[in-house]
Amino acid sequence: MLVGERMSHPVITVPPNMPVQDALAQMRRDRVSRYPVVNSRGKLVGIVSKLDLMNASPSKATTLSVWEINYLLSKITVEQVMTTNVITITEDTPLEEAARIMADNKIGGLPVMRGDRLVGIITETDLFRIFLEMLGARMPGVRLTVELREMPGKLHELTGAIQSTGGNIIALGTFLGESTETRRVTVKVSGVSLDDLQKAVQPVVEKVVDIREMKGV
Repeated sequence: MLVGERMSHPVITVPPNMPVQDALAQMRRDRVSRYPVVNSRGKLVGIVSKLDLMNASPSKATTLSVWEINYLLSKITVEQVMTTNVITITEDTPLEEAARIMADNKIGGLPVMRGDRLVGIITETDLFRIFLEMLGARMPGVRLTVELREMPGKLHELTGAIQSTGGNIIALGTFLGESTETRRVTVKVSGVSLDDLQKAVQPVVEKVVDIREMKGV
C-alpha cells in the first residue's frame, strides 16, 4: 500500500502571514493538528503544528494585561513559528517507509508532493486507521496471537491449520518475536470457535500467546 492511496486530500493549508491566533482558531474548527504552510505562489514553505502555535502564547505567569497579550499575539504570524526544514514524501512512497520517517524524526505528519506541488498529507492518525484495518480491530471474530518459528513454511502451516477448521482469516499481522528465531503472528478469524481454533493451531506453533473472542465495533 502506498501513501497516495491513504493520504488526506485536498490539503487544508494556511498562508505564512496568518496570525497565530487565527491559525489556532481555524485548527480547532478543522479538527487537525498541523497545517502545511503555502505562499501566494502555491509553494510549500513550511509546516506548523498545534504545539508550535500554542508555544507562541505567553506564559500564564506573565504580568501583561489581556489587552497587551492580545495585541502582541496579533503581531505574531505563522511564518515566525513554523518549521521551514520540511521533510516531504511522494505519492508512491510505501506506507511503512512513511511511518519509519515519522518515527525516526519524531514528527506527526508528512506533506505529500507531486514534483513541486503539494497534493496531500499523511499523518499519524492515518497510520493508526491503517493499523486498525490491518488487525481487523472493527470486525468480530477470534483474535489469536502465536509465537511461530522463524523458518520457511511455518506461516503456511499456520494458515493451513486455520483453514482446516473452516475459519476465514480476515486480518493478519506479523511482528518481532521473543527472539531472533521466532516471529509473533496475530490473526483475526471468523467462522470458528475459540476452542476449535486453539486446538488446530497448537501443533504448529511454539506457543499460543493470547486468544480471545472479539465483538468488533
